[in-house]
Amino acid sequence: MTISINGTNGLIQAYDYQVLTTAFTYTFAAGTQVLVINPAGTLATGTITMPAAPSDGMTITVESTQQVTALTMSGNGGTIVGAAVQLIPNQPLSWVYRSTGTTWYPFSGGAGRASGLVSGTAVASTSGTSIDFTGIPSWAKRITVMFNGVSTSGTSNLQIQIGSGSVTTTGYVGSCASGATVVGMSAGFVVTVTIGAASAISGVSIINSLNGLTYCEFGNTGANSGNIVGSSGGSLTLGGTLDRVRITTVNGTDTFDAGSINILYE
Repeated sequence: MTISINGTNGLIQAYDYQVLTTAFTYTFAAGTQVLVINPAGTLATGTITMPAAPSDGMTITVESTQQVTALTMSGNGGTIVGAAVQLIPNQPLSWVYRSTGTTWYPFSGGAGRASGLVSGTAVASTSGTSIDFTGIPSWAKRITVMFNGVSTSGTSNLQIQIGSGSVTTTGYVGSCASGATVVGMSAGFVVTVTIGAASAISGVSIINSLNGLTYCEFGNTGANSGNIVGSSGGSLTLGGTLDRVRITTVNGTDTFDAGSINILYE
């Protein structure tokens, strides 16, 4: 902790500079008001705990030079309004403490709270029979899957599977349609209809949390030729909170050979 007393400006400042690693746990020491995190790269998880005995009117600011994808905050006996669920690079967040009610109130910054939109890392869909995105944080209520010129070696339709701890391969209900052709869902959210081995699929599929464990999907995809458009809608109830998404084919054996796929979550 570094403390600066500046008589000219009438300020007492106390900050802490940390080079943290993933899964860090940090508790504000008494008197520290600012935490600067400067990790080497993106951190998957971390926990920040407010000071144990804050004074009325105390302010806390947290800032990171790198993404912290899933952040947990503890009030250390107090309540945090607008607790951060992630840290976005170079976008500080601040709270002020009110002793009546023992509550921390946000007063600066917005990105990084529960409404923040986080991008995954785009994956080239050029090999393998499936592409997985894991580590989706428990607070995510909407996941968007994006397809860019995705092609496979065969004609089996693309589908999205979700899961909690492992991928769920049964229980999906809904359908995907292209004109009068309709394909039902059972092992995943089917997002294409009547594709060919040379089809390059682009579009989006959005998965929303309905009530915590039930997830609803809707999407639209289109092919580069043949005027093939797929409109999909379905649902699935998981046994736990969604933490992963898999993109594969209905037969599970066709291999990806072109394009890229990424996700957004919020």
